[in-house]
Amino acid sequence: MRIASGRVTLVLGGIGLLFVALVIRALYLQVAQQDFLQNQGDARFRRVLTLEATRGVIADRNGEPLAISTPVQTIWASPAGMGPVSNEQVGALARLLELSPEEVRAKFADKKREFVYLKRQISPELAEQVMALGIPGVAKQQEFRRYYPAGEMLSQVIGFTGVDGKGQEGLELAREKMLAGQSGSRVVLKDRRGYIVEDLAAIERPRDGQTLTLSVDRRLQYLAYREVKGAVEANKAKAGAAVVLDGRTGEILALANYPSFNPNNRMQLEPEMRRNRAVIDMFEPGSTMKPFPVAMALENGKARPTMLMDTNTYRIGPATVRDTHPKPLMTVTEVIQKSSNVGSSRLALQFTPEQMWTFYDAAGFGRNPHAGFPGEVGGRLRDWKGWRPIEQATMSFGYGVSVSLLQLARAYTVFTADGNLLPVSFTRISAPPPGRPVIRPDTARQMREMMTTVTQVGGTGTRAQVLGFNVGGKSGTARKLVGGRYVADKHIGMFVGFAPATRPRLIVAVMVDEPKGGSYYGGTVAGPAFSAIMGGSLRVLGEEPDNPANNTLIPVDRLPEVREET
Repeated sequence: MRIASGRVTLVLGGIGLLFVALVIRALYLQVAQQDFLQNQGDARFRRVLTLEATRGVIADRNGEPLAISTPVQTIWASPAGMGPVSNEQVGALARLLELSPEEVRAKFADKKREFVYLKRQISPELAEQVMALGIPGVAKQQEFRRYYPAGEMLSQVIGFTGVDGKGQEGLELAREKMLAGQSGSRVVLKDRRGYIVEDLAAIERPRDGQTLTLSVDRRLQYLAYREVKGAVEANKAKAGAAVVLDGRTGEILALANYPSFNPNNRMQLEPEMRRNRAVIDMFEPGSTMKPFPVAMALENGKARPTMLMDTNTYRIGPATVRDTHPKPLMTVTEVIQKSSNVGSSRLALQFTPEQMWTFYDAAGFGRNPHAGFPGEVGGRLRDWKGWRPIEQATMSFGYGVSVSLLQLARAYTVFTADGNLLPVSFTRISAPPPGRPVIRPDTARQMREMMTTVTQVGGTGTRAQVLGFNVGGKSGTARKLVGGRYVADKHIGMFVGFAPATRPRLIVAVMVDEPKGGSYYGGTVAGPAFSAIMGGSLRVLGEEPDNPANNTLIPVDRLPEVREET
């Protein structure tokens, strides 16, 4: 009996010790290891879900959408929480997501991973088919995909977003903070199959992005893109661009580049297609600069529109300044109409280099236009202290100074806004901004009258006429600088002008880069595109003609080609 009693005591003592050990272990886990165990549990079943904010809409000045976000679904998996997956399920999932079974198995293989993307940005209908497979650990979440209704005609301006919804190019990048908004979050508890069991904290709602209203008019953008594309193809050119400005406010109503790309399908996107040439490319403007030394001379009383000038060929040191079509005498107006290098340079050389630099600087040359586009350039205007006489002469007709097309178009606001240089903007503004005075209103009026002769018979830009309207402007043809030398077989043809010339509403600048279709003169290759863009835009805006009776277009095939080259 004593032996049996001792055994019972021993067993009970052992059980008691085990019980005490369990109590100690439980206390240890509940107290000392509580944070560790809680974190381990959270890592397996607690999830913080990102609630995506809807990216802001980009709209044109009339509210037409140019960039919108549409809801899509992303399929992801948690290999660490997955159970066994059959071959049939893997095969079905691979077929739906257009992956190979090997790719799917590779994503499932690392059991230490808590999150892996299977397929991003698929349709909600396809996502439902995936979830119907019932694979443990496979889940979906909502995202947004950017869609661009304007397609290729505005792609370099709008830019695009990446798969993560962040802006990568253009205004999508420049206005990222405004458009992106702020994502929200939801803390949930999920079971091993990926289903939400409960919310563990209050939901933080996302804050959607703001709407960005551009100054661009989609109707005018269509016209500009169509005509630039047509000019590039017709002249077998390397590229082309066009800018349409409101001549009273400086708003950018259209800005087109070609070649272009479709931002909705970027599978074969080449770097050259992404270039917003009108804003980030620099070139020498050729004869489109001539109105500025003429305006400087008028402003300072050194010339009058009817004043006769000696326009014979002359020399500056070893260099010769000549015209394509020499004439011994021209009025100042004819210097503009006939695009005289001799006349513009003689006017410029009446001023010191510092005076000329100051005037060009006031007109915005060498300064960033600050339109709000990433990568925009300010051109190049060298310090006047290093100018030689021949360099000052060539700068009067557009060599030795570099500009962007947007910068050049902006400079012409000096003529349309009564002598004031206007700021330019990609966003719609409610009231005209104050400009910076450059010349007197009377000088600006005289310049408009003189520049109207360029599109009349005898001028270099007759192909830029618009039926029913007086058009002022200037053509330009410039040789390109290659390897430090000007080459004879590469040119840029340009036309910049405004209409109605008596009360300017629009400024249009067109550039055709390296035309190879037989002609390369600005009036010939860029003038017709200018005419079509300007005429169509004025009609769209309902602008009343300022010359409805006396303006008759001469058929293009009857117009002589005026060969102007600087």
